[in-house]
Amino acid sequence: MCATDAVPVKKVLVSDLDGTLLGGDEDSRRRLRRALDRHRDVTVVYATGRSLASVRSLLAEDLFVPWPQWIIADVGASVIDTTDMSHCEPLETALRTGWPGERRVRQALRRFPQLVYQDAVAQEGRCSYYLAAGEPSDEITAAVKALGCSWTHSAELYFDVLPPRAGKGPALQELMRRLHWPQADLLVAGDSLNDLSLFRLGAHGVVVGNAEPALVAQVAGDPLVHRPALEGAAAVLDALERLGWVRSPRRVVIGYHRPPWQRYEGRWLPPASPNGILPTLVSALGAGTGELDAVWAAATTEDAATAATIPPGLPLRLLPLPAGQWAGYFHRACKETLWPALTSQAHLIRHDPAAWADYEAVNAAFARHVSAHAEYGGTVWLHDYNLWLVPALLRRHRPDLTVGLFHHTPFPDPPTFRRLPEAEQLCASLAQLDWAGFHTAGFAGNFRSLLAGAARMPRTGVHPLGIDREAVASLARSRARARTRAAAATGTDGGEDRVILSVERLDYAKAPVHKIHALGHILDRYPALRGRTRFRLVCPPPEKGIHAYDTTRAELEEAIAELNGHWRKDDWEPVEYITTTLPFEEVVDHYLAADVFWVTSLADGMNLTAQEYVTAQAATGGSGVLVLSRYAGAADYLKGHALLTDPHSPHDLVEKLRAALAMTPTQGRAHTARLAGLLAAPAPAEWARGIVAAIGEGDDCRSASARS
Repeated sequence: MCATDAVPVKKVLVSDLDGTLLGGDEDSRRRLRRALDRHRDVTVVYATGRSLASVRSLLAEDLFVPWPQWIIADVGASVIDTTDMSHCEPLETALRTGWPGERRVRQALRRFPQLVYQDAVAQEGRCSYYLAAGEPSDEITAAVKALGCSWTHSAELYFDVLPPRAGKGPALQELMRRLHWPQADLLVAGDSLNDLSLFRLGAHGVVVGNAEPALVAQVAGDPLVHRPALEGAAAVLDALERLGWVRSPRRVVIGYHRPPWQRYEGRWLPPASPNGILPTLVSALGAGTGELDAVWAAATTEDAATAATIPPGLPLRLLPLPAGQWAGYFHRACKETLWPALTSQAHLIRHDPAAWADYEAVNAAFARHVSAHAEYGGTVWLHDYNLWLVPALLRRHRPDLTVGLFHHTPFPDPPTFRRLPEAEQLCASLAQLDWAGFHTAGFAGNFRSLLAGAARMPRTGVHPLGIDREAVASLARSRARARTRAAAATGTDGGEDRVILSVERLDYAKAPVHKIHALGHILDRYPALRGRTRFRLVCPPPEKGIHAYDTTRAELEEAIAELNGHWRKDDWEPVEYITTTLPFEEVVDHYLAADVFWVTSLADGMNLTAQEYVTAQAATGGSGVLVLSRYAGAADYLKGHALLTDPHSPHDLVEKLRAALAMTPTQGRAHTARLAGLLAAPAPAEWARGIVAAIGEGDDCRSASARS
């Protein structure tokens, strides 16, 4: 299938590959790729002598080549739509009219020993030869003409026999006609004589500095053709900038192991919540407005073609990874080796050498991916433990970059960290950071203690992440009005007597089983709560393939079944277990219905749901009470006002929950108002800008060091 209906485009770059897009040094190719990634209004078309198979291999292996919308391959005998990598049959039929076929061509030219057929080159609709002795002789060209074919000779080495109507220029002209591309909106780029037909179309052109002298001679005097001294990609970028089609690239690369949007049933879906690392960074990027002048580098298990179909307006660059490698890297190394240490559960650390090899390989690929999108002297902002080996790799290969890493997770004390089998390797890499950020001073102190005595000590910063309070408050007020109208229509108040709520992912670090046991003790000791109190646990499972929480899930389900079975009566049971991911609007409904929000993390980076609950309650005049683990980062900022609980103490869990349930509405409203007044962390976009500024404080020193 081939879509040749007119599609509005603003600008089109049509370029040869070898010697042109693929020419020049790595830095030039990186800068061109970055510029084209930023300017999605520039449609890229390859016009190459390569076959489709060769181009597909190139796209899979080359980090710096920009993704094309169309491929003119086989020196203009093939046209491919990269939406589905299909040959555009209507165009190819027109271009290949009169082609006698490979067999007849090879038979007719077999008598010329100076022509050596390129058996190793995949080709369609043409025959490619090496020409060993200079220009093609009159006898050779006459033989080609007798076949009814055309030919091109380039680089004083390659001789291509083509259908009479084929060629890069004719193929492009046919594509322009069918898609209604204005000639004035085209820039063609090339380096050899088989690109000459592109320059004959009267569009803007650039002949790269390393081009064949014969091509330069042919276009001499053409005012539309730019001829810089720069080679390959640098010349193409120079021409794009001169035309005003691109501007200086972004100087910040955000590195996170997963993209902010997720694909579901073939569609890209944005984050469900306005809060958290993914929506925070989307907000900071300004939905494509360049607020941070940044590009987001992430990994995906989608194929390269799918990875290229990113959401419009989002400056996202995806690194395709094999699904098996992702499983070893993320499901096992990250979740079974590193996560237990971060959450101070060192007894759960499991080390699999094969999985660790995947972790190393993904970090190495990610370092190359980040480097490919990073301008010289730019800033790299990495996120979380998933990329702990990237700093050392970037320091080795890109010392010009300033690299920071923010930990959204807890950071353990040095003895716990050193329980990791690869602790020394990780410490050596973390020491190569320029800056490391944390939610609390305690986490930052653990990091500095861990690296004490290292040859390098990164600068550290404490930047607590807040939420979009206005968005949550506005939604809460809207949902509260809807709840009031629904209650009035039905003549009910819409809820049970008392609701205890937890909203968290399934994770032993959230201590969900501890909560069920504590609830059992409360019901046993306080009969008045039976039949009048419900614990609503919104706890969706992790992504498929993660088995680190299987034991927790089994224990949780068993504990819930036992508790509900013991206390169930009539239409009441103490635990409502919700295992689906809810739309954020429904989460806010639960916030509004809850008398107590219960956070019992054994370790937590910040815990944004606690902030969301307080904001929703305060915005609607609610009397809800927050019971917060003293091991959550939020406790550092709400202590003295939140009811802090110790999940390691069954007695304390019971007593703090009982105290929350015992508060009067007046006490609860005062409690909520005090907590809301303490939520002073900056909004997500402001938080992100502050961190980029903090990372970049050492830019001048770093750039001077890199150049010396």
